[in-house]
Amino acid sequence: MNHPASLHPGAAVDVFVPASAANLGPGFDSFGLALGVIDSYRMQVRDEPGLVVDLGVNGQGVPTDERHLVVASMMRAWRELGIAAPAGLSLTCRNVVRMGRGMGSSAAAIVAGVAAAQALASPSAQPGSPDGTSVELDLEFVNDLASALEGHPDNASASVYGAATLSWVDSQSARVDGDTLHRVHSERLDVHPDIEPVVLVPQIQLSTSTARAVLPEQVPHEIAALNSARAALLVLALTARPELLLPATREWLHQEQRRVSLGGAMELVDTLRSAGFAAVISGAGPSVLVLTTCDRAGEVAPLVPESWSVLRPGIPDGGVHVSRATLAMPLKESTTIC
Repeated sequence: MNHPASLHPGAAVDVFVPASAANLGPGFDSFGLALGVIDSYRMQVRDEPGLVVDLGVNGQGVPTDERHLVVASMMRAWRELGIAAPAGLSLTCRNVVRMGRGMGSSAAAIVAGVAAAQALASPSAQPGSPDGTSVELDLEFVNDLASALEGHPDNASASVYGAATLSWVDSQSARVDGDTLHRVHSERLDVHPDIEPVVLVPQIQLSTSTARAVLPEQVPHEIAALNSARAALLVLALTARPELLLPATREWLHQEQRRVSLGGAMELVDTLRSAGFAAVISGAGPSVLVLTTCDRAGEVAPLVPESWSVLRPGIPDGGVHVSRATLAMPLKESTTIC
């Protein structure tokens, strides 16, 4: 994709990016599932110097300067693309994914920033382009850089491509080393149409760094073998054999080790699995993801404590989407709030 040497005032895009669940049990740092909870952003290059960030009514205490994750990701993407950052920029955020709940809020923000940085340089985003025109993205670039900035590709890849994703890296981790961007490989999995996710969201938060801090540095060989078999089975269950979801989501690497830090989430997982539901911790938690069939999805809520929110967001077929902003109209917001 060819980019101009600079970004032109008046270039403006709307970015829509889905939330995600990661791991799905045995697929630690490799499996992701897009969720129909959509964060919306509007970015516009301005004549006036400076950064203006509008968080709306659901700001969640995030910074309104260059530390904002979307802005920081845009700046990093422009450096990667060799494009000078604009003197003036405005960012409008309409976030519905709560932070610290294991639904990929940081990955979604990073994906939005990388996608917007690329899109604002596109001819389709420039003044005079028809409002609402879709802006073509290099999704491999978005996936590579977003995964590197996030530190692992599971959430990011699902937000980029939609549906379910399976990712791997050639090096030990997905990261940016100086000017070297490590390649991330992600394959999209078409989820069986009978499968419906139910997301159970608690009031408490848990940071990813806190969740990872309690994980052991090494696991026994026999445990790794058990887990790898279930990860392989998970591909079959997600795409062709939903009746195998319960055994396919059994894992040994990360959930039990974090039980104490998850504030009752593992106890809810135990209850649901005992009732025959394929329940797992969503990402780093503390939300719980239930992978069930459409005919049983309504049976989950009665098993959930009253203080938890129950979401049935669906699985979006597509991932991040960017269009030329219609500046005369307010930014479209998602109706699913968690």
